[in-house]
Amino acid sequence: MAVGALAGLRVLDLSRVLAGPWASQLLGDLGAEVIKVEKPGKDGKGGDDTRGWGPPWLADGTGAPTTDAAYFLCTNRYKRSLTVVMDRPEGQAILRELAARSDVVLENFKVGGLAAYGLDYASLAALNPRLVYCSITGFGQDGPYAARAGYDFLIQGMGGLMSVTGRAEDEEGAGPQKVGVALTDILTGLYAGNAILAALLHREKTGQGQYIDLALLDVQVACLANQAMNYLVSGQAPRRMGNGHPNIVPYQDFPTADGDMILAIGNDGQFARFCDIAGHADWCGDPRFATNAARVKHRAELLPLLRQATVMKTTAEWIGLLENAAVPCGPINDLAGVFADPQVIHRRLNLDMPHAGGGVAPQVANPIRYSATPIDYRSAPPLLGQDTEAILGELGRDADGIAWLRAAGIV
Repeated sequence: MAVGALAGLRVLDLSRVLAGPWASQLLGDLGAEVIKVEKPGKDGKGGDDTRGWGPPWLADGTGAPTTDAAYFLCTNRYKRSLTVVMDRPEGQAILRELAARSDVVLENFKVGGLAAYGLDYASLAALNPRLVYCSITGFGQDGPYAARAGYDFLIQGMGGLMSVTGRAEDEEGAGPQKVGVALTDILTGLYAGNAILAALLHREKTGQGQYIDLALLDVQVACLANQAMNYLVSGQAPRRMGNGHPNIVPYQDFPTADGDMILAIGNDGQFARFCDIAGHADWCGDPRFATNAARVKHRAELLPLLRQATVMKTTAEWIGLLENAAVPCGPINDLAGVFADPQVIHRRLNLDMPHAGGGVAPQVANPIRYSATPIDYRSAPPLLGQDTEAILGELGRDADGIAWLRAAGIV
């Protein structure tokens, strides 16, 4: 039984892959019940597409691989898996019953794709006026691109992120580069979670639900942040700068005697302390480098000098010296380094949850830390159709009725 801030709320999740499931997992983290609707199937051929996006695969209690990929595990904890065929009238009836008893519906079908099944907002709001209904698409419900399918990689390119990500044009290997995780999908999931929570608050005040139209492209453009403002203010399109920062110097990676480190110097005081430790206090008196604005202007002159200095010590030596002087710095970890980091271990970001298929499902903890309603990690991502019979029973179907639905291929 959920005990979080959203305990008692029900989410009917018709979404799949990443953006929608990321939003519904967030709501589940906060205590909501989430019913995940999936396609029936056997031997890895049904369910959310990400169940089959492996290897690697989750191991069962004997150590043998299952048909569930690690990708699926990243965004489906707590959820109750209901398998149902959506294009059959009997399946549509089940989903309408659930929508009538739910607080939120989340879906990422193509524009208008659910209307033929009577599962669009207008149809379900007629059954449940308090329903909050969130649609996630690539390009939104209107506009010249509305009918197009949208994928994270595509949107990173169209939405400008790849134009500012990658090595600078004068460097070897220059060219546009996507981010190493499906960041647009994840940001869209976070926006969806926020939008749903605000709509639920509005419902508490007015008694009325509402429709939320959320597009990957809109989210990506909104999240260009300072890069968007740099363009809108100056009229100059930002360029790719590798690990450099358009507005702060030094704020990037630097070589050390045994590898690389990050310097993230955000003000002139931090720069002065770095110069003292590096044995170059004279840099602070140089008008080219004394202020951040000057350092940005004279970036090409300062960076080679910094690199000549940073290679004189190991990464660990620099971190020890700079941390003691409150100069932000750090290593560049791989994932093994991340989960071995003492701070990551202390914050319990890696956790194992017992899995219904045997063994355990590793998880990455939600970063939110509540004082009054802490997150309760109550169940691992489900097996395909794990909760079908229980959910149908809650809708009043008896054993014979459920057996008929299975025999007919509806669930």
